[in-house]
Amino acid sequence: MILLTPDIHARLLANGLKPEVDYAPVVKLFNPVGAATWLASELDEDGDTLFGLADLGFGCPELGSFSLSEITSVRLPFGLGIERDILFEGQFPLSVYAEAARLAGSIVLTERLLRQAAQRREVWRCACAHSPAAWPGGGPKE
Repeated sequence: MILLTPDIHARLLANGLKPEVDYAPVVKLFNPVGAATWLASELDEDGDTLFGLADLGFGCPELGSFSLSEITSVRLPFGLGIERDILFEGQFPLSVYAEAARLAGSIVLTERLLRQAAQRREVWRCACAHSPAAWPGGGPKE
């Protein structure tokens, strides 16, 4: 299986040019016979270094960089390799997936957990913008 179609490659590369933005994941890669899952939102100009959320199935998903060539080279039982979830569409910024995965201990999440994480993030952002009392420590002192 081709892990990155030309469209996905172009979107990841474009996102990599502005790494300060909290993009939604563009692609989900997974081990079809194991627990490993990767959500990638950016590709470095080197064409190999992806940035996103990685979960190797040990209960502690991490944000960081990972190598496309290493993922592509993985050989699994029955002649399988790492695959792309062809139905995946990132619906939330990567930080929301990371928060939900931290809470659950895994990227493989229910839609409910993702929505809750997004809601908490939005509620906090709105509360801080409209009410300094909601800021950590009660906000600035006069």
